[in-house]
This record gives sequence, C-alpha cells and structure tokens, in this order.
Amino acid sequence: MSNTINNSVTSQFKVVFPTALNNHETLFGGEALKWMDEVAYIAAVRFTRKKMVTVCTDKIKFLQPIKSGSIVEIVGKVIKVSAVKIDVLVEIYMEEMFDEKRLKAISGVFTFAAVNNKNKPIAIVDIAQSN
Repeated sequence: MSNTINNSVTSQFKVVFPTALNNHETLFGGEALKWMDEVAYIAAVRFTRKKMVTVCTDKIKFLQPIKSGSIVEIVGKVIKVSAVKIDVLVEIYMEEMFDEKRLKAISGVFTFAAVNNKNKPIAIVDIAQSN
C-alpha cells in the first residue's frame, strides 16, 4: 500500500495574484482552503480511483501570511485509510517570486469518503483489504 500512497502525492503550483487577497493584503483563507480541497480531492481519487466527496477538514493551521506575488506549492498526500474514509494531509509552501527562501505557510487534513453513482457511501474495499 505504501507504493500507492507515494503514487497519490499531488502537487500544484500557483502565483498569488491581488484578486486572491483579503483586506490585510495577504492570501484570503477561503481561497487557500479551496486550493487545498482541490489538491486533497485529486490525491484521494488517485489513491482510490473511486468517486470521492469531502467529509470534513481538521487541524487547519495558518502558519505564515502569504503575500501577493508569492509562488505557492500545494502538496497533498494520503496519510490514513480506513474501510470507508481516507485522510489527506495538505501543505502549502510559499516562495518569494525572486528568492529561493521556502516556508510552510498552511497545513491541514481533509477527510474524504467514497460514494457510488447515487452519492451513497461505499466501502473502499480493495484498499481496506490490503491493510
């Protein structure tokens, strides 16, 4: 299963533009959460190859403000699997546009459940059996 977990690692890069800022001129938390949920979803689907839905978020930590013009990398990795749920750790790393300094800015855990075509919960059977 560790090979599947490693294969589920998902990464996206973005530039933080002024339209994504809050009134403090830093990245709006809601925009960051949207990016994180998207990356977490992709990681969950790559791991299970099933239709997934977000169940909850947990332990979201805003560690560093992210300013306009920063480059961010959003990285998602499966960290826990049960018969019906999967947890994905998502971290946002920030880089200044013209500097190599890199800091972890935000982290959080996103929980997903597998669902059928009628959006009813289903077991992640093939994954759970390999535990």
